[in-house]
Amino acid sequence: MSRLKRVIVVLTAVAVAFAVAVGGGFYWLYSDARVSTVGTSFGRELAIPPLAEPTVGRDGTKVFDLTMQAGHKEFGAGQRTPTWGFNGDYLGPTLRAARGDKVQVRIRNSLGEASTVHWHGMHLPAAMDGGPHQAVAPGGTWSPHWTVDQPAASLWYHPHPHGKTEQHVRRGLAGMFLIDDERSARLALPKRYGVDDLPVVVQDVRFDGAQFDHGHKLMSNSGFLGDRTLVNGTPDPYKEVGDELVRLRLLNASTARVYHFGFADDRRFSLVASDGGLLEEAVPMDRVRLSPGERAEIVVRMRPGERAVLRSHPQSLGDFWQTRFNGGDDAFDVLELRAAKTLRPSPGLPGRLGEPELPDAGESVRTRFFRLQRSGINGRPMSVERIDETVTRGTTETWVLRNDDGMPHNFHVHDVQFRVVEVDGRQPPPHLRGAKDTVFVPGNRSVRIAVRFTGPADPDTPYMYHCHLLYHEDEGMMGQFVVVDKGQRAGEVRTPPSHAGH
Repeated sequence: MSRLKRVIVVLTAVAVAFAVAVGGGFYWLYSDARVSTVGTSFGRELAIPPLAEPTVGRDGTKVFDLTMQAGHKEFGAGQRTPTWGFNGDYLGPTLRAARGDKVQVRIRNSLGEASTVHWHGMHLPAAMDGGPHQAVAPGGTWSPHWTVDQPAASLWYHPHPHGKTEQHVRRGLAGMFLIDDERSARLALPKRYGVDDLPVVVQDVRFDGAQFDHGHKLMSNSGFLGDRTLVNGTPDPYKEVGDELVRLRLLNASTARVYHFGFADDRRFSLVASDGGLLEEAVPMDRVRLSPGERAEIVVRMRPGERAVLRSHPQSLGDFWQTRFNGGDDAFDVLELRAAKTLRPSPGLPGRLGEPELPDAGESVRTRFFRLQRSGINGRPMSVERIDETVTRGTTETWVLRNDDGMPHNFHVHDVQFRVVEVDGRQPPPHLRGAKDTVFVPGNRSVRIAVRFTGPADPDTPYMYHCHLLYHEDEGMMGQFVVVDKGQRAGEVRTPPSHAGH
C-alpha cells in the first residue's frame, strides 16, 4: 500500500505540474498576443506617394510605366530593410485616370521570380485583370489596356500570384489607383492630392533586426499579424495640414489584420465613400471597420493648432479566442494630423454626394451560395484549371456568403462593384450601402450581396472571388468564374505561359 501511495503521489504531482505548465503557457500566449502602440511618439513626416506621370498616345491613351523591383528602405535609423516596390524601394506611385480614359500600364518585372499586378476594384476585361493567369516572368513585361468605365473611387493595385500573394504584398508591392469623374469634380470635397486629400495606405509589419519578420504568430489562424503599422511606408507618421476639412483615403493594405479606425478623442467624422465610390450622402461616424482590401474615404474637421490621432481601436472578431489571437484586442496609433495655427476655410460637405451605381436586387435571376471555410469555398480548394461558376453577361445575381468557420474571413469579387443587401438577414448599416468589391464576413455570420455582370464575355479567361485575408487565399480559399454571353458555355481555362517580353 505504501508503494501504491507513493506512485499515486508522484503521478498526482506530475499531473499538477503538467496542468500548471499548460495553464502558464496558455496564460503567456494569451497575454503576449495583445499588441498596443497607443501613446507612440510621431516622429516622421508622412510620405505621400507621387502621382505617376503618364505619357499620352496618339489616340489619347494614358500610358503608365511600372517596374517591380527589389531594393532597401530605412524604416529605422541605420537599418536598411530588404524590400520590394514599384518604381522604387517600397510601395508604388499613385496612378490616376478619369472615367472614359483609355489607359495602358506597361509593367516590367525585374524581380527574381514571377509575379502579377491585379487592379483591385477595377471593371475591366478578364485578360487584363492581373490575376493568377496573367503572371509576368522575371525579366518579362506585360501591357494591359482598357477603358475606364466606372465612377470616381479609390482603388488599388497589388500582386496576385497563386500561393504567394501574401508574401509579395508583405514585401511592399502595392499602390493606389484613383478614378475621377465629372460629378465628383464638381463636388465641394477636399481634393488637393497630398494637401487636404491624403492617401493613407495602412500596413502592419514586424521586424527581426533590420529584416521583415514574416512569421505567423502561434494560435493565430488569420495569417500574418504585425506589432506596428506603417502609413505609405512611413513608421510613426505625422502630417501637417492647413485646412479645416481633411479627406483621408483609407486603404487596408495589410494581409490579415482588420482595423477599426476612429480617432483617439472619439471625434466624429463623415464617411463619404466606400470601395467603389461616393455614397449617396455623408454618414456621420466615430468608427469604421476595414478588413484587408477594403477602402473608405472619410472627412474630418480640424481646429487651429490641434493634433488629432487616427487610431485603430479594439474590436470583437468573434469569441474571446478569435478576438485575442486574431488581433481584435490590439490598438494602434496610426497617424497624427497636426493642424496649423491658422486654417484655410473649407466649404461644408454637400448634402448629396452621388448616385451609387448599384445592382438592383429585385432583378436577380438566380441565387448562389458560397460557404466560406479556411479549407476552401464550398468545400473545394482553389484549382487554376477549374471553372467554379459561369455567369451570363448583363444579368444580376444574388450571392449568399456564409462564414462557417469561427475565424474571420472576408470576400472579394474581381471586376464588379456589388450591393450589400442583407447582413444576417437585416438591412445593412449605412456605411455598407455604397458600392463594394470586398466585404467583411465575421465567423458564423452571413452576408447577402447583389452582383451585376456587365462583361465583356470571355468563356476561357476567369475572374477570381476569394477571401482577401491573403494567407487564406494562398491556402486555396478562392474560386473562379467566367462571364459568357447568353447561351454560351464556359470554355477551357487557358493558362498562358508567364509574360516574358511582349
